[in-house]
Amino acid sequence: MKVLFIDTVHEILQKRLEEKGVTCIDGTRFSMKECQSELQKGVHGIVVRSRFRMDAALLDVAGDLKFIARSGAGMENIDEDYCRKRNIRLFNAPEGNRTAVGEHALGMLLALFNNLKKGDAEVRKGIWDREGNRGIELTGKTVGIIGYGNNGSAFAKVLRGFDCRILAYDKYRTGFGDEWVEESYVEQVYEQAEIISFHIPQNAETIHWANTAFFQKVKHPFYLVNLSRGKIVQTNALMDAIETGKVKGAVLDVLEYESSSFEQAFSEEISPDFQRLLNSEQVLLSPHVGGWTNESYYKLSSVLADKIEAVYFTNDLA
Repeated sequence: MKVLFIDTVHEILQKRLEEKGVTCIDGTRFSMKECQSELQKGVHGIVVRSRFRMDAALLDVAGDLKFIARSGAGMENIDEDYCRKRNIRLFNAPEGNRTAVGEHALGMLLALFNNLKKGDAEVRKGIWDREGNRGIELTGKTVGIIGYGNNGSAFAKVLRGFDCRILAYDKYRTGFGDEWVEESYVEQVYEQAEIISFHIPQNAETIHWANTAFFQKVKHPFYLVNLSRGKIVQTNALMDAIETGKVKGAVLDVLEYESSSFEQAFSEEISPDFQRLLNSEQVLLSPHVGGWTNESYYKLSSVLADKIEAVYFTNDLA
């Protein structure tokens, strides 16, 4: 078996595959054309993060391709319909970074509630404003989690120590309620939540979920958390909601303006809505690192190795 690594991942994946006799090809510096050339040479698997879109334009030449392994959770950069028609198996690893996502969400929320960014900047300038940095407590708040898969459940887990009431909605899951989490309708989240956190994939039905209509449906002023995908939240609708007081604050690890090269967003003219977001003191940002810890970097590759081995080596199908 031959596997082409298009993106850099933790070395444990390559090590474990090579122990099974797999030939691993370093394509992390290949152009798309070079990748296509390599795929014509009997490649059976691809390891990718998000450098190239996995679609017919790239994959048509890969006649021997058996699988694509995505180091991460989101699959929006892979044409799943195309892969299904080609019987190309898809692996991802949401189990690998769920703990990192849950902890990062909690950290951002606590930083926002306690004015840590503002307070740190002021102290460094010699400003000692205790009253201006008075915080609020997370304990006892009602948190609505939209999407209760690996990441949503990990966020719920780290909230346990804060005695939060947790309402969780998932369109595709039932029967997950327990002593910590109330399985809820989305309307209940809109009606009762003081904090709403998104943990859903990006697809046709979830893009711009948080639009003007969404903000109008939520009954009380609330805090917004997004560590899923940037396009889940419509920036202009969020900023309007902040300016009217419907949203009291937001923590965003992902942005609507992300692409394969986020830095390009700053080399071009910044849109007025993006500028509103950047200027807001009620928004805390991080550069899509919610699932990107030293530990998760290893676990993502280890999880993929487990899944590939279970399919192609435990059953002697290589």
